[in-house]
Amino acid sequence: MTELNVHSLARVEGHGGITVTLDGKKVKSVTLDIHEGPRLIEQLVRGMKPEDDVNTVPRICAICTLSHKFAAIRGMEKALGITPPEKAHLTRELMMLGESIESNSLHTMLLALPDFLGYPSAVAMLNDYTDDVKRALRLKKFGNHIMETTSGRIVHGENPIIGGFGKYPGKKALEDIKAKSHEMIPDVKRVVELFAGIEMPKYAEVDKDKVFMSVDAPKKKYHMYGDRTLISNGKDFDVEDYKKYTNERVVAHSFAKRSLYNEKTFMVGANARMINMGKRLGGEAADLLKEHYDKAWLRNPLYNDLAQAIELVWAMESLPEACDRVMAMDDPPHEQPTRLTGSGTGAVEAPRGTLYHHYELKDGLVDVADIITPTAQNLDDIEIHLKLTAERMLAEGKGTDEVRLGLETVARAYDPCISCATHLVTLKRA
Repeated sequence: MTELNVHSLARVEGHGGITVTLDGKKVKSVTLDIHEGPRLIEQLVRGMKPEDDVNTVPRICAICTLSHKFAAIRGMEKALGITPPEKAHLTRELMMLGESIESNSLHTMLLALPDFLGYPSAVAMLNDYTDDVKRALRLKKFGNHIMETTSGRIVHGENPIIGGFGKYPGKKALEDIKAKSHEMIPDVKRVVELFAGIEMPKYAEVDKDKVFMSVDAPKKKYHMYGDRTLISNGKDFDVEDYKKYTNERVVAHSFAKRSLYNEKTFMVGANARMINMGKRLGGEAADLLKEHYDKAWLRNPLYNDLAQAIELVWAMESLPEACDRVMAMDDPPHEQPTRLTGSGTGAVEAPRGTLYHHYELKDGLVDVADIITPTAQNLDDIEIHLKLTAERMLAEGKGTDEVRLGLETVARAYDPCISCATHLVTLKRA
């Protein structure tokens, strides 16, 4: 066996390896190896009170911290028979816009863009793309500010609670966010401009349409949560039935579980959201999607980066109305449980895809917890496209370094969160 190794995949959250095994010039297999040990969160929270669980599970990740918080709260509220007040709904929408801006700007501009522009890192881009690197940092800082305003801290905020919020953001803070969002529209449009100007490589493209999943946001809106899941084949399902459609299983080369739908791989993330809910967009985000969308989005995972860029425009355009709606309402008390035994599933669109938190409570304590992360759902799909990439690039006579970069580019396009999935490149020759 001969191996081409990328021992540490750079510019992703967590660490891992890709192993491409070759027999002569033929690619035998490609595996995405997640070596980070499982942290057993689902077992650690058993016996906890619901409020302790929702403060524990966000520690799975420091990037999708509010997604884990929100999904856990939604699952717990269903289990406890709680209907949160409308202002809580609206403030949660606002906090998710903040996380979307923070995470998507980080991934698109600082982690993914160097691959397409020929730089080893965002730092290396500074001399030639000074304004764009500064723009990325400015956008990320603004997203962090929204997260801090709504959740109490930039990372692992404790302000969102079961039944509402500990404290709702004040009028002055919301007015500042609203004003700043208007100023930053040119910044997010520039992100789209950069990615739209890239000729996406076709080495990862499949020959027929992929399957995509995302939540079905309420009221036919484009947003980051819902009680039903949409499938790009036209079907949908109640999130309580998530196990039937994600079909988790284990594989020998990874500590992370894998998912298949009807025995086939599927993709979650911004690309899936645009395909399933893109027609719901308004404003300049809708215009940009209409201008740049084509059939390749259904077959090439690299378009996930452009989808995230357009989603940045949507999030920034959504902020003024979100702030106005929260400011227009008085602060309600948080709702109390109506039962102590029950079950519920919270489904949220983390920036990198659909996240499920399922809980079963018995006498006010967690009896069962199940968490399925976006990256765990994407892993099988990533391997399909890595294998195609290796086969095509090697057939074209590409050198080892070029093949390695191609593999990393594909893996990074999914915006993987390895800690959540609970390292990603190796090329073996037989």
